[in-house]
Amino acid sequence: MRRRWLDEPTYAEVVALCQSLPGPTSSEVGIAIGLLRSGPVGAFLAWLGFTLPSAVALALFALFVGQLGDQATGWIHGLSVVAVAVVALAVWNMARVLAWDPLRAPIALAAAAAALAFPTAATQIAIIVAAGVVGWAVLRSQASTPAVPIAVPIGRRVALACAALLLALLVVLPLARITATSGEIALFDSFYRAGALVFGGGHVVLPLLQAEVVPGWVTEQRFLAGYGAAQAVPGPLFTFAAYLGAVIRGLPGAVLAIIAIFLPAFLLVFAALPSWGALRARADAQAALRGINAAVVGILLAALITPVASSAIRGPVDAAFALAALAMLLGKLPPWFVVITIAAIASVLR
Repeated sequence: MRRRWLDEPTYAEVVALCQSLPGPTSSEVGIAIGLLRSGPVGAFLAWLGFTLPSAVALALFALFVGQLGDQATGWIHGLSVVAVAVVALAVWNMARVLAWDPLRAPIALAAAAAALAFPTAATQIAIIVAAGVVGWAVLRSQASTPAVPIAVPIGRRVALACAALLLALLVVLPLARITATSGEIALFDSFYRAGALVFGGGHVVLPLLQAEVVPGWVTEQRFLAGYGAAQAVPGPLFTFAAYLGAVIRGLPGAVLAIIAIFLPAFLLVFAALPSWGALRARADAQAALRGINAAVVGILLAALITPVASSAIRGPVDAAFALAALAMLLGKLPPWFVVITIAAIASVLR
């Protein structure tokens, strides 16, 4: 806003669009602003500037912890404990906004129960689809929000091509994963699917990625340690993918994971921005989105119960550290300070 690249109504519309799309909202806002400012090249550069610092930091952290081996056990456990507080706060904040009324709260609770009973990636996808249908049926808004006209430097053909590619990759990658022996294809498929199907913000990527990489590629402890570390660096939480990719396949894996998890964000923004006005005005689309957002609160609640709390809290001391971290976060202390402080103390006492 300070550079006056967009006026306030246009910026508000861009934020509203990105909040209604799957994927990392903050990154999608940056991609959209870059696209409106300087076309596709601007979109890429805006994403790169926003994402690269935290992605590099988390990839290096993964390699550093891997070098330490058993010496890093205390730190890994401390970071896992911090992750409990971070996810608990995220569930609370999201529930107050997205699932705090008599119609949406049952959707969230049903989603949590289903995710706990059947903890698979396929279940999470089914929950999202079902919640969208329920929202469409029972959460229809009485009035639609008028849209602000936005001049987009790409046409409808490009938008349709991006939408087609987005859907095609969702179908082709799992098939290629089955028929090919390449570990890179399997890695790309897992992270691409997580990036394409996450609704509700960065924290919701936790259960989707957990279902994809634990226990086959990453242990629960290292997974939660990386998620805790992701709170200590600036930037989008989706750069957690760089940490996981580095744990799985080193620096090449980090690069592949980052590309895979953010590619849907580019395709979604490019596909949706030219036709956003028509979508924004549809009450049924808004209702479906409200149902989906309520369900993702439930999915994140299930992830808080297991694996986050179940694997990190091993006794009263761990519970005390998690409560202390939660109190510090509620007290508005910087997340990086909370992460470093609690993880350091927990590692010394372990």
